[in-house]
Amino acid sequence: MSGADGVLLLDKPPGYSSTQALARVKRALAARRAGHTGTLDPFATGLLPIALGEATKFSRFLIDSDKAYVATIRLGFTSSTGDIEGVITEVEDSRSPTLADVNGVIAEFRGAITQVPPMHSALRVGGQRLYDLARAGVELPREPRAVVIKALEILEFSGEMLLISVKCSKGTYIRVLAEDMGKRLGCGGYLVALRRTASGPFSIDGAATLDDVQARGADVAAKLLPVEALVSELPRVELSRDAARSLLHGQRPAAMPDALPGESAVYGPGGHFLGVARAEGGRWLAVRMMGAAAVAP
Repeated sequence: MSGADGVLLLDKPPGYSSTQALARVKRALAARRAGHTGTLDPFATGLLPIALGEATKFSRFLIDSDKAYVATIRLGFTSSTGDIEGVITEVEDSRSPTLADVNGVIAEFRGAITQVPPMHSALRVGGQRLYDLARAGVELPREPRAVVIKALEILEFSGEMLLISVKCSKGTYIRVLAEDMGKRLGCGGYLVALRRTASGPFSIDGAATLDDVQARGADVAAKLLPVEALVSELPRVELSRDAARSLLHGQRPAAMPDALPGESAVYGPGGHFLGVARAEGGRWLAVRMMGAAAVAP
């Protein structure tokens, strides 16, 4: 089991940081290498894809993918952290928004928007995590960042509680979205609950629970998704046996004349996944490759 290479779709429970959940999976599966593909806050739940073995080489391709969430926002209150882990304050003299109000504001947040990263985040400034600075009472100016809200819908609305579904680009802070929507409504808002339902091509459907992984380690390891699942959104290119061998040994075989620009998932004979390469100057340039022992071109 220690040689497992692949992707585990984990349904992270509340109360665990992504790093803590990763450590438990790594221990349960006796994995030599493991990494998660996008942080979830401890109070949040849902899909946390975990790369094992050779799959850790390709984690960034999922980190860069779109994500989907279901989020619960409490209106009429604010939080010092934007979520349930902060100090909660009621907004005095605020008008309770109507469904029409919420629909109007929702429309304003679809598409390309900017967000100011929260102090309670894992971003580094001067080598320090922002959340460490925030805990020390330090607040620094942060530059707005461009993100894209690709879908934003109301699922339920009860006056104080607003349940939404969100599909967004990488780097989107749902806590900031909740706060910004609350500000725009004039009543304040913070995130009560957050569940990630999709990451890139992966869905929460069928994801393993942490209890299941710890109780049935060997059985779970046998059902890992293949490494190439992490790059399934890239164009697929089939290489000849000679080209595959050359690429694996650090050489630059000739690319097909119609090779697409950008990165592609490359495969050898028999459908063996080799890694990720890009066409450059009429030749293939390795970007990230599987270990030679992991493929048989």
